[in-house]
Amino acid sequence: MTDPLLARVRKLLAKAEDPACTPAEAEAFTAKATELIAKYGVDRALLAADDPSLDPVGDRVVPLDPPYALDKAGLLAAVAVPFRCRVVRKTRDGVQVHLFGHAADLERVELLFTSLLVQAAHGLSAVPVPAHEHPAAFRRSWLAGFAHAVGTRLRAAEQAAQEAAPGAALVLVRRSDLVERRMAEAYPKLRTAGRRRLAGGGLEQGYAAGQAASLASVSPLTG
Repeated sequence: MTDPLLARVRKLLAKAEDPACTPAEAEAFTAKATELIAKYGVDRALLAADDPSLDPVGDRVVPLDPPYALDKAGLLAAVAVPFRCRVVRKTRDGVQVHLFGHAADLERVELLFTSLLVQAAHGLSAVPVPAHEHPAAFRRSWLAGFAHAVGTRLRAAEQAAQEAAPGAALVLVRRSDLVERRMAEAYPKLRTAGRRRLAGGGLEQGYAAGQAASLASVSPLTG
């Protein structure tokens, strides 16, 4: 990804991750990086409006390893849905997520999800499990809070980028329709999964960590 916009994202994140950076500075750099990666997605959509071959609809399957594979799937969905991708979770042979979306959006999902997995792992390792909590239950609820915060922030950034680009709304609706059609062709009898019930008490701490997480990355998904 050599787009000049993403080159700016790299520089902003490098500053945000500098140990000498104050929390206020890091938050400002991260907010700008989030804005730019959202703008990148809208720009690619508008460029492909007249020539869909520039950004075709595709799909890919992402295997998720234990521990907490279902919770990682939730984080992946929290990233993918704001980027106008569709998500199908498969659990027959381990946990896998089948993603459907335009090439630029799938690329953004993979880049960001990889970064967030690392950030979540670091966050979990730094949070002590309360004595009265079951460790696995606490960590699952922490990850749910983290994913919820990430999804909320991404939706806001995508909405702002859309509103700043005249004519983007209709283009994005058409793109979403194409993605929906591609998924329906692959899964004509798809069922909606029920909501998971989590018993742990880590939701608020995970949400706070998700609020502080960097929402852009340049590292490729390694599987």
